[in-house]
Amino acid sequence: MIPVLLATYGAVFVAEIVGDKLLYTTGVLATRYRTLPIIVGVLVAFMAKMAVAVLVGSAIGKLPPLLVAALTSASFIGIAITLWRKPVERSQEEIDRRYARAAMVSFAAIFFSEWGDVGQITAATMAARYPHTPLYVWIGAVAAMATKGALAASIGAGVRPWILKRISPGVVRWAGVSALLVLGVLSVLETLGVMPD
Repeated sequence: MIPVLLATYGAVFVAEIVGDKLLYTTGVLATRYRTLPIIVGVLVAFMAKMAVAVLVGSAIGKLPPLLVAALTSASFIGIAITLWRKPVERSQEEIDRRYARAAMVSFAAIFFSEWGDVGQITAATMAARYPHTPLYVWIGAVAAMATKGALAASIGAGVRPWILKRISPGVVRWAGVSALLVLGVLSVLETLGVMPD
């Protein structure tokens, strides 16, 4: 059972880590929110998405591209609007009270985007290959995604103090919203087959 878990972890992690837009999305969110609620939000999203992958198997890769593109674009646009509408400057107390909101925004950014991506298809493939150990496949896939999310959030959180000292909050807002919109467009184009993975 442990070899299945480790094989799934390795396969999903390698499939997800190279050039993945959600890695950058999580990093962008970490420049705006605290690390812990981001990790909680993305972990719950990863758990749900990988549960679907394991349960549905390879059929997830056959979702209509227009449906996937619509969900992805709505997610990125929604997150960009949320970031745009937030006050530029907040007190430390207000930031600390926003853990639940940061977790929900992070969950939405991950859960509602890139369905049928390479990580989910890899998890689905592993579930199809090891049909008698779905729990181990799920644990391995979630662990790989959680590792990816924690790395991205940590990098974003590490950059946050440097940004706050050197760049005005208005510029940070513009950059974050712009980055999310660009990542959203790239994700939709990839989903529709206009550009390679």
